[in-house]
Amino acid sequence: MELGIALPQFGRFASREAIGRVAEEAERLGYAALWVQERVLRPTTPRTPYGGVPGLGWPEPYALVYDPIETLSYVAAKTARIRLGTSVIDALYHPPVVMARRLATLDQLSAGRVIAGLGQGWSEDEFEAVSVPPTRRGRGFEEWIAAVRAAWGPDPVRFADSAYRIPESQIGPKPVQPGGPPIIVGAFAPAAIERAARIADGFNPIALSWEMLEQAIRGFRAAAQAAGRDPERLQLVVRANNQVSEQPLPDPRPPFSGTTEQITEDLVRAGELHIDHVFFDLNFIETPVETQLHLLERLRPAAI
Repeated sequence: MELGIALPQFGRFASREAIGRVAEEAERLGYAALWVQERVLRPTTPRTPYGGVPGLGWPEPYALVYDPIETLSYVAAKTARIRLGTSVIDALYHPPVVMARRLATLDQLSAGRVIAGLGQGWSEDEFEAVSVPPTRRGRGFEEWIAAVRAAWGPDPVRFADSAYRIPESQIGPKPVQPGGPPIIVGAFAPAAIERAARIADGFNPIALSWEMLEQAIRGFRAAAQAAGRDPERLQLVVRANNQVSEQPLPDPRPPFSGTTEQITEDLVRAGELHIDHVFFDLNFIETPVETQLHLLERLRPAAI
């Protein structure tokens, strides 16, 4: 099982210096991937409550979010081996042919290190801000991914579906990775998990609890088999929005949270679930960069 870390690209400690420092240190220590996410804005009176909880405002760190592609382009120039992932880009906020070229360019500039983590988007406020109807979710998301893969394919490219059209064209650059970067999909609802199992190269759940995580993984693998796909050939990349503490956290505790000893125990449990990759995002609770680097050092034996 591989380990990664989310870059400090949002929240109080986000900065060019912090992003570069964590990227270089994670590569030096043998970590497998660096991760970023996307948020367009932080609504002050959100129409869509965070996490679907009525009345719940969005996390304060979302007031400052560096763009995912530009952030990864910056760290691609500062690293040589470590992979570069998005978890997630809200696909429907972008024209697919434009995002296909941006991801292909990043794949070229990084010598084939990109992992394309995608989601549909869920915020009414963000959909309004980018002038895209939320009704495009579902089938429109499938068409979006199909259009991106078409743009990554051989020229001349031509694509036509109900939501997106690409006239016969030459589109370059093409990605370094044959067929394009692997596409992993973040999903919560059963229908979205089933969709990921049918059309994606992997699944990117969030480890909110062990019960929810194990249920999501079972659902994904069952849906992949029902679609005639081999679940063992699809990546399982788990996001851990975790908390690091000096003192042990009492059970039940969120997965991958607590002391480094508790986190190490959780990594063993994740390995038993045949998870391919776990990455830590310590930015939601605005963990200082020094603490993040300390965690990387302490977990180094598990990362290499």
